[in-house]
Amino acid sequence: MPYFMLTAAMAVIVLASNILVQFPVSGFIGNVALGDILTWGAFTYPVAFLVTDMTNRAFGPNMARRVVFSGFIVAVLASFIVPPLLYQLGLIGFETEFARLQRIAIASGLAFLGGQLLDVTLFNKLREAMWWKAPIIGSLFGSALDTVLFFSLAFAAAFTIIGPVDPFASGAAPLLGVYAIELPRWISWAAGDFGVKLIIAAIALVPYRLFMDRLGFWQAQVKT
Repeated sequence: MPYFMLTAAMAVIVLASNILVQFPVSGFIGNVALGDILTWGAFTYPVAFLVTDMTNRAFGPNMARRVVFSGFIVAVLASFIVPPLLYQLGLIGFETEFARLQRIAIASGLAFLGGQLLDVTLFNKLREAMWWKAPIIGSLFGSALDTVLFFSLAFAAAFTIIGPVDPFASGAAPLLGVYAIELPRWISWAAGDFGVKLIIAAIALVPYRLFMDRLGFWQAQVKT
């Protein structure tokens, strides 16, 4: 039962992120257009690292890898089905062409596998260190790899072989919305996404610590 629950949680997180990454955050902070820095997917995807780390701590790296692979397969398949369905139901205001769905799914899948499996590997190597080191270091390097792979594969002109370019993502915008130098908007999205991942990784230490305390209590109960 835990395996199926964890797989379902992972699939929901990645599916939601695949949809929300297509929606830039609206509004301004001062003169900075948030749409030049962030998409809504930046706030949901980092939770996947928390699920992976909790699974690794409770059930070991083999189970964590199974959850990663299963969640990846379910989420990528659903990424082709759910967005068109949401459009037909009137829940999102635009229809994403199949080629774009394909590119987002491929980019998300490869980034997810690379980032999550690196997190599993580093977490397992550090699991006997101080309680916070394994999740922080695993999430840090896993997030960096995930961000580079996803945003370059999903939006960079160099990878049009896997799908068409998104005009808004590839349009010129001030770096991080404030610097005079202009680069494709997706580069600022990537930088903003990585920053949010680091913040959420730090915040996630709170539920992770509570989980560890509860896990220790359960293990003590089993021994007695």
